[in-house]
Amino acid sequence: MHRTGGDVAATLAQVTPAARRRDAEALRALLSEVTGHEPELWAGGIVGFGACHYRYPAGTEGDSPILGFAPRKRACTIYLLDGIDAHSADLAELGAHSTGVGCLYLSDLGAVDADVLRRILAASFARVTAGETVDAVLTVID
Repeated sequence: MHRTGGDVAATLAQVTPAARRRDAEALRALLSEVTGHEPELWAGGIVGFGACHYRYPAGTEGDSPILGFAPRKRACTIYLLDGIDAHSADLAELGAHSTGVGCLYLSDLGAVDADVLRRILAASFARVTAGETVDAVLTVID
């Protein structure tokens, strides 16, 4: 994955429906606050915060945001490099959501507990910057 250099504000302004755009703007502000990084646009329409290089034991490697999200039509997808299982206790308290291997899907940011979401994001950022992930070896770039 790579940074595109695109305009985050312009990209988020085009998100539809309006509720998803509202959630995307709120996530942008929250992730900026949690990470201390300004958002950057990455390939695939991902809004990323910070950057790291990953390498899996099989040899696959690349760059990725430390934390990121993508506003999709059905839900905002939040990418957690430390995996979903690392947050099982908090996810039980979060509210309406679904998950994938490393993704948290929120169809309505207003339907989740904001403090629990902040805790998940902060814990993920701390783990990844400390090099703690599921399988990959990570090196923080910035």
